[in-house]
Amino acid sequence: MTDDDFMQRAIDLARAGMRKKAGGPFGAVVVKDGAIVGEGSNCVTSKNDPTAHAEIQAIRHACEKLGTFSLEGATLYTTCEPCPMCYAAIFWSRVSEVVFAGDRKGAARAGFDDNILWDDIAKPVGTRERPMRKVSDKVANALFDEWLTMVDKTPY
Repeated sequence: MTDDDFMQRAIDLARAGMRKKAGGPFGAVVVKDGAIVGEGSNCVTSKNDPTAHAEIQAIRHACEKLGTFSLEGATLYTTCEPCPMCYAAIFWSRVSEVVFAGDRKGAARAGFDDNILWDDIAKPVGTRERPMRKVSDKVANALFDEWLTMVDKTPY
């Protein structure tokens, strides 16, 4: 299969989900070793889950199918440039490459403007759109110290 074939599958998933009123016009597939190992379409509104973006769904599906949290060596095909949340999931899942069709300008034109998020992340903690504040880190540091001493942990 080619890039066009994989992207067409993502487009088909997006269109089917959108027409079923499952969520927005987004689809994604994860490909490893030339085969689709994960698929997803946006189902934010049907699942009442703001994290149910197509890329997240496809990553979850692929990780479950492969029995791993690492998608190193995999390519994610998505119908649109990933939002900050999806980019973080791509980063943490170690997807090796992302191929996307539409960009954030097209998404914004359709009512999906992520620029506020990209801009907000870059701001200092105390000036972000959603208030954030740091409290004592004593307990958190104790957790980190315990993690560091665990010999039977699975690093990720």
